[in-house]
This record gives sequence, structure tokens and C-alpha cells, in this order.
Amino acid sequence: MSPRLATSGLEAVPGFRAAGVACGIKKDRPDLMLLVSDRSGTTAAAVFTQNVFAAAPVHVSRQHVADGDVRAIVANAGNANACTGRQGLRDALRMARETAEALGLRADQVLVASTGIIGRAMPMEKVSAGIAEAALRLSPAGGDAAARAVLTTDSGPKQAFREVRAAGRAFRIVGFAKGAGMIHPNMATMLAFLATDAPVAAAELRVALRHAVDRSFNQISVDGDESTNDMAVLLANGAEGGDPIVPGEAAWTLFQDALTSACTELAKRIAADGEGATRLLEVRVEGAADDGEARAAARAVARSNLVKSAVHGHDPNWGRVLAAIGSARVAVRHDAVGLWVGAHGDEACVLRDGEPLGADALQAAARLLESPEVTVRVALGAGSGAGVAWGCDLTEDYVRFNAAYST
Repeated sequence: MSPRLATSGLEAVPGFRAAGVACGIKKDRPDLMLLVSDRSGTTAAAVFTQNVFAAAPVHVSRQHVADGDVRAIVANAGNANACTGRQGLRDALRMARETAEALGLRADQVLVASTGIIGRAMPMEKVSAGIAEAALRLSPAGGDAAARAVLTTDSGPKQAFREVRAAGRAFRIVGFAKGAGMIHPNMATMLAFLATDAPVAAAELRVALRHAVDRSFNQISVDGDESTNDMAVLLANGAEGGDPIVPGEAAWTLFQDALTSACTELAKRIAADGEGATRLLEVRVEGAADDGEARAAARAVARSNLVKSAVHGHDPNWGRVLAAIGSARVAVRHDAVGLWVGAHGDEACVLRDGEPLGADALQAAARLLESPEVTVRVALGAGSGAGVAWGCDLTEDYVRFNAAYST
């Protein structure tokens, strides 16, 4: 059975509570959230930024998630707690400790996440007050508030829900994410928090999350810049009951597909919400030597500033697409390469079997590029590998916004 979309949220996943509050880091906006599993035996998996200047919360959370025994996440917006020296590390540890004390947990059962401006000291008195307030407001219906409390330059919250049924059991997955700028693979400037009632051991949960992230969050690019604070976390509390699901079972395949689907929805929402963006760009590469090369080629196109600028200007300058793929150093059969520009289910072929198709094809492609959602499909003719990446157009508003982000 395929994953099906449901209009629901955290309250549909038993055993989880959340809250979002305004503690004063950001002016007149929610800026601190808690996500908590009420069930002992909850397992956890997480992936983190690869940036060598990883923020203090990343270092703390890497340590705490190592054995998979996590019951809560505390996250703030407005301050990244990155490049803040020893005090920043102490502050991240304090956030974990105070959250644990408020919830009756151990400090190492709490993950910490932060997002915002780099290089500024955390206002810990405000943060501490926010943690205490959020702990009192925890509710199964608190998912929406939590999703809003991690936003920075986002235009709005990003949430996804999936449910699958297998062998008499139903597994639910809910997730929310933030991200709009400094978006690039490994990972993007993003936080993503997912919760499920499926019973999954920590080792298998790590496999499932890595698979999903590699095909979703690691396939988006807004501006080509990595962040210091990225993380994606998955908590599994096993509330649905039964034996843990494992790879090779039908239930596992359904769960993996649903998780990847939820992460993909969140990733696409991040790309579409890129700072200043007016168009979502989806890049599909097929006929690559393998799936890894296809994903690499798609990422190269999605992150190309020249491609992104052309999309913004409705300019069917498809040579930029091929140049970007060429930079990925993937296998190509030149006499079999094809390229299509699409929107709303229509496509215009501008290159077939390595041969340009002329002015009429370019005019048709230009018209399709006016759509708010644009697809570029490329066939490399080198194999059966396929991959997808997402990005957005590059606009004047992106430059204006980031020229004054911290002032």
C-alpha cells in the first residue's frame, strides 16, 4: 500500500506533546519550542551539518543522540549559538539540562537545536524562562505552535504528515521544518523534526533517516551556502505496538517510503520558500550511470546561480544546465543527451540526441518558464540511474534581503 497524505498533525501520533512560546529572542514572535515523547524506550536518529564551524547545539546533540536514547528536543530561533566559544557550549548544555529538569529526564536525553544569527551570545535568562513556560504548555495539539517557533526568515511553517497501514498496524509520521536561506546540501540551513509511533530500533532508525535525507534535504539548494546549525531528527516511540519493524519486511518498505515522502514534501517547501524566490525549480536527471551520479548532476543544476537567474528571467538558456551537469563530472553519452523544460504537465524539448531543436522550441520553453513551478528534465544516456533535486530562482530581492540581514 502506498503512503497516503492525511490532513493531520502531531495530535495524530500518540505519545508526543509539543509547545511553542515567545521568550524574547525575536521581537513579538514565537522563538522557542519543545517536542517531547512521553514513552520510555523512544529511539532517535539524527543527521547534522558537515560544516567545520558546526554550532554548539550540534556538538551537544551529536553526543546525546549517539546511543539513540532521546526523549525531547529543545530548539530556539533568532540566535544560532554558533562561533560563540566556550560560553556557547556551556549555554547549549544548560539548555539540555534545564529542559531535562523541567521534564524529569536526564540531560543526555535532550537534543538542542538553534537557528539565527551567528556569533552572538545566547540570552540565556530569556531562554531559561522560555523553557520553563514551554514545559507547562506541552500538549498533543502543540505541533503547530512548535512549528512556528523555529522560523526565522521563513514565510510560514512547513509541516507534513503521512500514514501507512501494514499487517494490521498503522504507522504515522509527522514532521515540521524551517529553512529559507543559506540552503545547500550537507545539509541546508534548516531544522527538521519528525516523530513517529512506529516501533523501530535506533540502528534501523538511523538507516531510515539517512536514506530519506539523502533523497530530500540533501537534494535542495537555494543559494549554495551551507549552514553551521543544520540538523534533522527523527523520534520513534513505538506507541503503535508490536515487534520492531526491520529492513526486508513489507512494513519496513512502507515506512521507509512514507518517511522519504514526508521529508521530500518538507524539502520542497523549503526550496519554494527561498528568500526572494518566485519559482520552485525541480531538476530531474535520468539515464545516469547510477542513482548517485543522477542525484549529483541534479544538485549541480539546482545550485547553479546562472541557471537560477535564467529561470527568474524566463530565459531558456539550456546551455547553462548542461554546463552545470558537466561540472559534476558524471558519465554522459553525448549523442543521446536530451533536455526538456516543463510546467503544469507540459514539456518543451530543446535538445534531442545531442542536437539543438531551434527557435520554436526555445519560445515554447520560455513560456513554460513563466510558471511558478518549473521542471528541467535531462536524459544523459549513460545508464538507468535517476535522481531529483529542488531549488528556486535567484532574484533581486534575495540580494536586498541578505545585504541587511543582521542590521
